[in-house]
Amino acid sequence: MQRALVFVLLVGGLVAMAAVLPVAGWLEEFLSWVAANRAVSWLAFIVAYVLACVFLVPGSLLTLGAGFVFGLPAGLAIVSAASTLGACAAFLIGRYLVRDWVELRLTALPRFARVDRAVGERGALIVLLTRLSPLFPFNLLNYGLGLTSVRFSHYAVASWLGMLPGTALYVYLGSAGQTLAGVMTGTTSTTPLTQTFFVGGLLATLVLTVMVARVAGRALNSALEQA
Repeated sequence: MQRALVFVLLVGGLVAMAAVLPVAGWLEEFLSWVAANRAVSWLAFIVAYVLACVFLVPGSLLTLGAGFVFGLPAGLAIVSAASTLGACAAFLIGRYLVRDWVELRLTALPRFARVDRAVGERGALIVLLTRLSPLFPFNLLNYGLGLTSVRFSHYAVASWLGMLPGTALYVYLGSAGQTLAGVMTGTTSTTPLTQTFFVGGLLATLVLTVMVARVAGRALNSALEQA
């Protein structure tokens, strides 16, 4: 339910911004810059995303931006790579450089002690479930998992897989904004049929993401109780 709430709030915020700001002109200029700098725009985005993960900046808006700028297939690939690299960077920093600081921050999350024990028993499976479930803050979890006994390779693969559903949802929403921008600037035309397919796909992605998060949340709670 938390993912769905965040999704609805983001949509509402974007609609409100479009209503009160000269969004069309800004979008046209920004898309023109991206189109003229394809060779570096994706790399600049990945670097920005990794830095956001390291400095505990929420990545939701960046993920939306990737869908808007690069479209669904490319945006999903870019964010998937960027979020995994960022999560891995924070993991390594937490494990080797700032352990004391991370331990202090995690005192506010008593459940993390059970996550630590569960990771010791089941490793990558628990990492995967924490990524699929919205029970833990994403950025701090990157650092926190660095204190556990999970292998780095297992952490990287499980994080990549676990972040895919949420990433797909936000990139899909961002790509919807790209389509809207094209309509506003007159560079894209749509038909009722294409609109129906797009909205249907977006709703299906939202429902699937929420269902996966709920199942993962129940499985994670069960694992933590056993731990």
